[in-house]
Amino acid sequence: MTTAQGLAAIGTIGVLGAGQMGAGIAQVAALAGYQVRLADVSLEHATKGKGGIAKLLTRAVDKGKMSADEREAALERIHPVIGADGLASCDLVVEAATENFELKKRLFADLDRACREGCILATNTSSISITALAAVTKRPELVVGMHFMNPVPVMKLVEIIRGLATTDATYETTIALAQRLGKTTITSKDSPGFIVNRILIPLINEACFALQEGLGSAVDIDTGIKLGLNHPMGPLELADLIGLDTCLAIAEVLHREIGDDKYRAANILRVHVAAGWLGRKTGRGFYDYRK
Repeated sequence: MTTAQGLAAIGTIGVLGAGQMGAGIAQVAALAGYQVRLADVSLEHATKGKGGIAKLLTRAVDKGKMSADEREAALERIHPVIGADGLASCDLVVEAATENFELKKRLFADLDRACREGCILATNTSSISITALAAVTKRPELVVGMHFMNPVPVMKLVEIIRGLATTDATYETTIALAQRLGKTTITSKDSPGFIVNRILIPLINEACFALQEGLGSAVDIDTGIKLGLNHPMGPLELADLIGLDTCLAIAEVLHREIGDDKYRAANILRVHVAAGWLGRKTGRGFYDYRK
């Protein structure tokens, strides 16, 4: 099968997980003209995810970035459904659940059972082994990493990661799809954290150590990195945007899988997660967003 044939065979895209990342993936897929099934543990959760997309598209209309007709057409392509069973007819599914290995293994087993033969199973994991997730399925050759950046509608990059068994056809079709969604792709080896988070998480973690040791305030640290290194966001505010629980989960994967103590998570990061201060999504992280 050629790349063109593989891409042409994709008419309906499934997204498992209707949170921030999953909703973002559903949004860009619908805007690119694909039928989208947006799944979560309940129809209420999936419908809430679609509601968040509707609000974002309304803002885009208000700003003159799209027409009201384009907004309505995109929303009509998004169909909230329940769980893996709601994705049975999809041609490609992107899993976008919480960064938890045991959870993702269960979801991939569910997808493998529910999805039609030939459906590509992609994961938006930011650090977990593609090969390990593929191993719980009966279609490891059709499993691939498709790591979108946050926020998905804005960020242009998608990391593509091949598992040990991923075929050329699966890999090339996934790259072509990402490009059809308006994204730029890079390819990473199936190694903890891949390319982006292998570099980003140690930066965020070192900023946490700097804050923990009183080297500077959160504002000082972030301002120093933004103006000193010309980064658009400081590492602590970026961590709040990503979610401190996600940052900690990735740091723990790096530490455990690579086995080097330079990847150990700063205690201040662990304490914030334990307190439920996860960043923007909870209203408080290294910064207070409740105001």
